[in-house]
This record gives sequence, structure tokens and C-alpha cells, in this order.
Amino acid sequence: MSRPRLDPDTWFEIQQLYADYAHAVDSGQWDLWPEFFTEQCVYKLQPRENFERGFPLATLLLTSKGMLKDRVYGISETIYHDPYYQRHVVGAPLLRQVEDGRIHSEAHYAVFRTKLDQESTVFNVGRYIDTVVPTPDGYKFAERICVFDSEMIPNSIIYPI
Repeated sequence: MSRPRLDPDTWFEIQQLYADYAHAVDSGQWDLWPEFFTEQCVYKLQPRENFERGFPLATLLLTSKGMLKDRVYGISETIYHDPYYQRHVVGAPLLRQVEDGRIHSEAHYAVFRTKLDQESTVFNVGRYIDTVVPTPDGYKFAERICVFDSEMIPNSIIYPI
């Protein structure tokens, strides 16, 4: 089976996109989060079982950059929650397909959560299924589906995965 290929500069930019995304959400720079996406985009957080069976039900579904900005407003201004830190460990992106300028890739992730008075725990584990596109401002996510492995999740997911 032939794997899709990218030139080294593009490959580096895709890896940097993944690293910059994790850094932004781990450092609580919520205003940066929507800037990783195109204006018309999809951000979906979905259990593995629903994804694999083709069921549309998702824990979170945002379908535009405006909706991502609304989520940021909710995180920073309206949602009351016990504060915590999160830390992403993201594997190298796997190229699945490169077609018409769209890069389809996947990466495994693990998110650890640390509450101020508790030990760090595994918070969410799964894989990103992404469509990345070139824009005048660099590569952006047109679609990011976060497929988490466990059917059990905490009663609320506040911050982006």
C-alpha cells in the first residue's frame, strides 16, 4: 500500500499545527483556539462506539468558527467549574490521504488533568481525525473529530480536547 507523501516543509507545518494547538489549549490561551480552524469548520467530540457505528450523536458538536468563539466565551465568562490544568500528549500525525489540497490525517492523543489539590489523572484518550487545509494564514483545521475511547467520561468536559 502506498502512503501519501508531503514535501518536508509541509510536513513540518502540519506537525507544528498539532504542537501549537496542544500548547494553546494546555496553557489556557482560549482566544487562540478558534484561530486553528477555518471559518466554516467542524469540531466534534464523539465516543468511539458512536463514531464506529456511524451514529451522529456527539458529546460536543460545533460547526463554525463563530461557535468555537462562543465556546471560548462560555469557558472564560459564564461556565462555573472547578478549575484544572490539562496537558496533551499527541502522537505524530499519520497521513491518510492528500487530495485537492486537503490533508486527511490522524493522531493519537492522551489528555491528563490536574486539579489544584489533587494528583494528575488520565482525563481523555483517543484519536484526532482531521482535515487540514492551506489558508493565507497557514494550515488550519477544516474538521477535527476527537474520537475518545472510553464510554465513560467525566460529567463535564469544559476545555477543548
